[in-house]
Amino acid sequence: MNEADELTNLIIWIVTVVVLLVVVLPQMLRILREYERGVIFRLGKLLRAKGPGLVMLIPFIDRMVKVDMRIFTINVPKQEVITRDNVTVNVDAITYFRVVDAEAAIVKVERFLEATSLFAQTTLRSVLGQVELDELLAERDKINLKIQDILDRQTDPWGIKVTSVEIKDVVLPDTMKRAMARQAEMERERRAKIIAAQGEFQAAEKLVEAGKMIGAVPAALQIRFLQTMSEMSGDNNTFTFIPIPINIMDAFIKSAKE
Repeated sequence: MNEADELTNLIIWIVTVVVLLVVVLPQMLRILREYERGVIFRLGKLLRAKGPGLVMLIPFIDRMVKVDMRIFTINVPKQEVITRDNVTVNVDAITYFRVVDAEAAIVKVERFLEATSLFAQTTLRSVLGQVELDELLAERDKINLKIQDILDRQTDPWGIKVTSVEIKDVVLPDTMKRAMARQAEMERERRAKIIAAQGEFQAAEKLVEAGKMIGAVPAALQIRFLQTMSEMSGDNNTFTFIPIPINIMDAFIKSAKE
């Protein structure tokens, strides 16, 4: 074998090694970020989850599925819900969750992101169907916690932790908006009448107390007459008045009876 043949064989070996490295290395070495985990399957059987950092695989034997461990945000689309008091509303929400067990998230459920989103929709309709409209509008935090608790318990076997559920918007029918506006207006009128009645009652109590005090001290009535005259005799008044005691007519009444 001459030198030319040896050189050709060497080039062939070098090219073969380079090709193998180009093909095999990407299958053998993987780099996972801090928020990623790799679930390893060896010949179809679950091995374990690895990462972050450099992960070595057996080419063509091991297969790795990446799982993002950050918090996911699911926008639950508007759902038409009938409340317990038979009011139809449209409600949407946001669900926050994260994967805490990468192996369970891949093995226990198919497409955990889609499964969690669909379950959030059904849970939202189920829970809101058990509450009345006033409770939905006034106790939203309580309903959020209830939905979160149900989702968290259901998705726990999937290796998923639901961190928060927030109802974004509640859209009411126009007829219900008008009815609630009338109800609020009537409620304000009721409160105004109650406040006015309470004021009249308190004023009457004070007048009774003042009458008892004046009755106990007759001179107080004369002082009240003088105060009234002072109030009425303001600037630019062109009339004169003389107070007459009420009991002045008693003598005439007695003489008429005789």
